[in-house]
Amino acid sequence: MKNYKMLIQYDGTRYNGWQKQGDTDNTIQQKLENILGIMTGEPADVHGAGRTDAGVHARGQVAQFRIETDKTPDEIRDYFNEYLPDDIGVLSVTEAAPRFHSRFNATRKTYLYRIGKDKSRHVFERKYIYEYRGTLDTAAMKVATIQLRGEHDFKSFCGNPKMRKSTVRNLYAIHIRETEDEIDLEFIGEGFLQYMVRILVGTLIEVGEGRRDPFSMSALLEARDRKMAGPTAPACGLTLMQVDYN
Repeated sequence: MKNYKMLIQYDGTRYNGWQKQGDTDNTIQQKLENILGIMTGEPADVHGAGRTDAGVHARGQVAQFRIETDKTPDEIRDYFNEYLPDDIGVLSVTEAAPRFHSRFNATRKTYLYRIGKDKSRHVFERKYIYEYRGTLDTAAMKVATIQLRGEHDFKSFCGNPKMRKSTVRNLYAIHIRETEDEIDLEFIGEGFLQYMVRILVGTLIEVGEGRRDPFSMSALLEARDRKMAGPTAPACGLTLMQVDYN
């Protein structure tokens, strides 16, 4: 069996997230596995680098699968794109090293969260931006990010209360960029917990609103209590931009 790596993009608006679930086939992973099953006549597992939540998008999701086929990588890509819905696309398929795993070998993931701050209604951007339409103190938000960078226990920012595995993660960088119309928050880390980026955004928004002290992030991390952090920001503003490997 050959091992394959593929680069995927999708609009997550109408899907129940990346990961397949027992009560629905409306997930990105399930759509891809269904097509591989038809193509090869055998069940196949597709492993994604990141398990994006319902409503979250991807421009650079990486996935990996093992199959027996006479098709070339380009023919596999074309087969996917012939049968996938219009809001999922396979950009490339390449043969990978036998031991390559899209999730376990990933060294860095980059997410982008877009916040719309102007009063206009952006019809063609509404699925990909959180239309906050308010004023945020980005200088205070940047101060708060300093305490969040680095290796910490991010349990306060984990949406899974039953999480049994380690909640320690290394957050390499948080970049905040402001334009006339929006505020973009870029998160770069080795990996992220369930809802982690969206909870970080919700907490930073509270800082920007003046409702949370920007110097309180260290205490929040130490608390290891989800109830102490801010709300989970809407899924629509979040996109998985890139997955890196050594």
